[in-house]
Amino acid sequence: MGWFGETMDSVKSIQIRQALSQALTLGLIVTSALIIWKGLICMTGSESPVVVVLSESMEPGFARGDILFLHMSEDPIRAGEIVVFNVDGRDIPIVHRVIKVHERKDTGEVYVLTKGDNNEEDDRALYARGQHWLQRRHIMGRAVGFLPYVGWVTIIMTERPIIKYVLIGALGLLVITSKD
Repeated sequence: MGWFGETMDSVKSIQIRQALSQALTLGLIVTSALIIWKGLICMTGSESPVVVVLSESMEPGFARGDILFLHMSEDPIRAGEIVVFNVDGRDIPIVHRVIKVHERKDTGEVYVLTKGDNNEEDDRALYARGQHWLQRRHIMGRAVGFLPYVGWVTIIMTERPIIKYVLIGALGLLVITSKD
């Protein structure tokens, strides 16, 4: 009969009570993940406490596929820190090093200039049109730790969506066919 035939027979034999139990378990798993994510947001003060490095611009310090852990505090931003920032008009956050900090004495506003360690030029070409500095509102957090290469899973699933759908389907099938 084969694996597929056995799986289909297993799906057909599921009782309503078992199906509801599995749906509830799946719902609890998803809810737990969201609660953990929101808890991390509150603890780190960053809107995205974990990000994946998507390019080679920070090599040799961070490679493509590294996962960075972020924290955002009220401490002043200093040159040399690695920050993750959003630019107006772009959806993907950028991980780069602060190379200059400028504070206006009259307003106390802080402006920063960033650059990738592996880039020749500073990031002004990446900023929004007419923007020469980043303000604090652009910065999502400071890098406080990293896991090398673990983010490749995210990169592969983003670049090859079919893998993501196959994985989700396989996990769904596993949940449906598992016996408690």
